[in-house]
Amino acid sequence: MCAISGILKYDWGSAINPGTLARMTDIMAHRGPDARGQFIDGNLGLGHRRLSIIDLAGGDQPIFNEDKSVVVVFNGEIYNHSNLAVTLTGRGHRYQTRSDTETIVHAYEEYGERCVEHFRGMFAFALWDRNNRKLVLARDRLGIKPLYYYEGADFLAFASEIKALLEIPDIRREVDPDALSHYLSLRYVPGPRTMFKNIFRLQPGHILTSTGGTTSIRKYWDIEFHPRDHGPEKLLLQFDQLLAESVRLRLVAEVPLGLFLSGGLDSSSILAMMSRLHRAKGIHTFSVGYEEITGKERDSNEFDFAQMAAMKFDSEHHEYRLRPKEVQDFMPSLVWHLDEPLADPTCVPLYYISKVARERITVVLSGEGADEIFAGYGIYQRMLQFESIYQHFGGFLTAMEPTLRSILPGARHRTALDWATRPLHQRYRGVSRAFLPELKRELLPGNGQSDEKLDALFESCFQAAKPASPLDQMLYVDTRIWLPDDLLLKADKMTMANAIELRVPFLDHRMVEFAATLPTALKLHKGTGKTLMRKTMADSVPPAILKRSKKGFPVPIRQWLKTELRALAHDALLSPNAAVRDFMNIDVIEKIVGQHERGVADRSQEIWTLLVFEFWHRVFLNESIGHTGSATRETIPMEVP
Repeated sequence: MCAISGILKYDWGSAINPGTLARMTDIMAHRGPDARGQFIDGNLGLGHRRLSIIDLAGGDQPIFNEDKSVVVVFNGEIYNHSNLAVTLTGRGHRYQTRSDTETIVHAYEEYGERCVEHFRGMFAFALWDRNNRKLVLARDRLGIKPLYYYEGADFLAFASEIKALLEIPDIRREVDPDALSHYLSLRYVPGPRTMFKNIFRLQPGHILTSTGGTTSIRKYWDIEFHPRDHGPEKLLLQFDQLLAESVRLRLVAEVPLGLFLSGGLDSSSILAMMSRLHRAKGIHTFSVGYEEITGKERDSNEFDFAQMAAMKFDSEHHEYRLRPKEVQDFMPSLVWHLDEPLADPTCVPLYYISKVARERITVVLSGEGADEIFAGYGIYQRMLQFESIYQHFGGFLTAMEPTLRSILPGARHRTALDWATRPLHQRYRGVSRAFLPELKRELLPGNGQSDEKLDALFESCFQAAKPASPLDQMLYVDTRIWLPDDLLLKADKMTMANAIELRVPFLDHRMVEFAATLPTALKLHKGTGKTLMRKTMADSVPPAILKRSKKGFPVPIRQWLKTELRALAHDALLSPNAAVRDFMNIDVIEKIVGQHERGVADRSQEIWTLLVFEFWHRVFLNESIGHTGSATRETIPMEVP
């Protein structure tokens, strides 16, 4: 796992400044503390920071083909590189290393840009075709690894993190107003936008090419839903074989390896499969929880279930208990590592458990992605219920809407009415929400055009998923928007902040394609998701884990913002110099903070969303506070049961 960066100037006579390229590369040293590399070819410069995982001695980058006409810098893993190497060697290609990176240049020689269709893994790479003076940027199918780019009048720049692009003097730091509006709705910015104006994400499953001053982007992969009922027994066997193969591929490493173990079905299933592959005994597993949790948030700690799985499969289990003071101190570093506001509170415990894990391992597996492809979230069942109401009573409720809206007691009840009077494609906006529409309109007046753009983004996803079932349409939306722009982005940034490579077996693209063939009943049955997985793992995972309801990754943010973090939020958001004042209605912010402090309403989600934006603006736009991001790693006190 690594960091890549680069600049392509459109004027062939323009030279790359080595100092600028070095600054771009080295500001991401936390992603690759083991080595650095640089390549300049006239108007093209490539930079690389390396975290050594495979071919520790010979895998430094950039890496070239035999005659040095093709060069690549790469972030990720090509899990099928050994098989590809056999094929490519048989066709005359000569390898100089054992690194999976070298497979990219030889595959490009053999297949051109379609080489990406042969890769099984997670990747973001930049390849320079010297003979054709062509730059190729590619991102893996699901968006596991990030890749950002900026295109100006005279140059194209790219990097694994936005902060590297900001090292280029010609790139201005500006807030994208549409992105801010989207962020307030979703708590993240859906791609290809970022919170920075004119800086974009290359979308999952896409390739960008630039040659002769002309840049183009094309999609090379997408999810296609073709449910085929081959009978439950055959499908159970297929899933079992796919999971075994996916886990086995992700166990290949020349450095210590472990597992994030939440005690949920997903990570416990991976541990069970590792046990079957004789790789679970003694492996390091890690769980995170919280100190002094009371009231409604007592179940934020999931240690009991994680310990249950660890004991069954005899892993070497470690726990870390996060304290609110750490959250407060971490805020500047949180937004610095994220690059842009992402108001998912689980970023914080994920960072700290990664920090703990890095004391023992370099590669970690986790269960991300299972919910989005096998329907694990409870919202899917709720949305299907609203769809049924809409189909049967939508016309009547629409006619009565003015009367009903006037008597409904609160914003959430009025939102439910909105959902009942709209079809699925207008109603469903993914797993994650921050501000409900009414409150957002108060906070950010005049954002109608931005809302229309957000609606158009989701509408395009629903159109792309037709004629799939309503459930599969929602899964497609979440896999193409929420998964890469929230879940995988935070997973990458928080683990790489600690120089850990995260591998996600459920997001092997063959697993995703298999899930797209399943009938609805094998994903969601009688209100319970991941039906096929539960049946397959029934004899492997402890029954208590198998039967427990979905908990996500709970964080006691509500309690913290009423107690230990109350002063932080109050002072940051209501300060006379607060950045939020420049973008939002301060009277509404005062109302939100006051309601939460007085216990009138739970506004923790909205306050955290505003707080993350405030600190992000201070770090990146005002540059009024520093950060503690670095490649160094501190030792954290451990609790080992």
